[in-house]
Amino acid sequence: MKHMKTFVAVGILAAATLLPAAAADISGAGATFPYPIYAKWGDAYKKETGIGINYQSIGSGGGIKQIQNKTVTFGASDMPLTPANLTKDGMIQFPTVIGGDIPVVNIEGIKSGDLKFDGPTLAKIYLGEIKSWDDAAIKKLNPDAKLPGQPIVVVHRSDGSGTTFIWADYLSKVSADWKSKVGANTSVEWPVGIGAKGNEGVAQNVANTKGAIGYVEYAYAKQNNLTVVNMINKDGKTVAPNAASFQAAAANADWEKAENFYVILTDQPGAATWPIAGATFILMYKQPQDAAAASEALKYFAWAYAKGSKMAEDLDYVPLPKNVVSAIQNVWTAQIKDASGKAIFTLSN
Repeated sequence: MKHMKTFVAVGILAAATLLPAAAADISGAGATFPYPIYAKWGDAYKKETGIGINYQSIGSGGGIKQIQNKTVTFGASDMPLTPANLTKDGMIQFPTVIGGDIPVVNIEGIKSGDLKFDGPTLAKIYLGEIKSWDDAAIKKLNPDAKLPGQPIVVVHRSDGSGTTFIWADYLSKVSADWKSKVGANTSVEWPVGIGAKGNEGVAQNVANTKGAIGYVEYAYAKQNNLTVVNMINKDGKTVAPNAASFQAAAANADWEKAENFYVILTDQPGAATWPIAGATFILMYKQPQDAAAASEALKYFAWAYAKGSKMAEDLDYVPLPKNVVSAIQNVWTAQIKDASGKAIFTLSN
């Protein structure tokens, strides 16, 4: 239970952030996927600058709504918005780190790495077509595993979630049935299973439910000591989730050519690639209501890019390459302006 306390505390902190922020605090809301690193960065940034980060870990769907409603300085989403939607809303987006969605299970006698799935089998489990852990499809992939004749308890997100988008986008690419029946979005109509709020909620549900399977960002699996399942990727290779396999998934991404950094990293080729990887994004207005607050937020993210890479790596997130960071900061300078048309961020910041 020692590990579970980590994200019980996170949930309390996230709830606490719903209270009014101090005047100097930077306000943001959204994805739970990057919450562990945003919390770590926020603590370090406050110690260095005295400025706090009031970040509500409420899910990507909530973060998109809050920035659209202009109740926060920045929104956070693991589902990138399309260039057309960004233009319509007068916003930009930029990635911060790369991570991975991980299947986690609670099966007696099974340890991390004992099981492997391919995409079609995972889709059939989440479609409710595979109902028991000793199903022939699972046994075929795992002939040496001692699989019980136990019902599979599917756990999924109940809130609007970019983690769900990454998961469902991957399943849509590997399963025609999933694509036609469910599809990919921050919220989907789940064929089976029980819902839980946030990565925190899914982690706790899987930990407390015998026979459960769920999906969480890797930091939640690692810090809560959950049993992790390996994946068979697009090249037919079995891979474990870690920073190296997430980095391999990002190797084909051409961030600088992608309009508004619109890049999706699921089901990428490569022998070492984790197939359910994704970046997480920040959403901000090109002409923010509070230019001073937006300037402070950009200073925070500039600090995180410059000084936060080691902290990200410690939680198995992948920092962005320096050339991508430069491209992002050039966009800040060119596109985020105050009411007079003056840039609120320059590289001298």
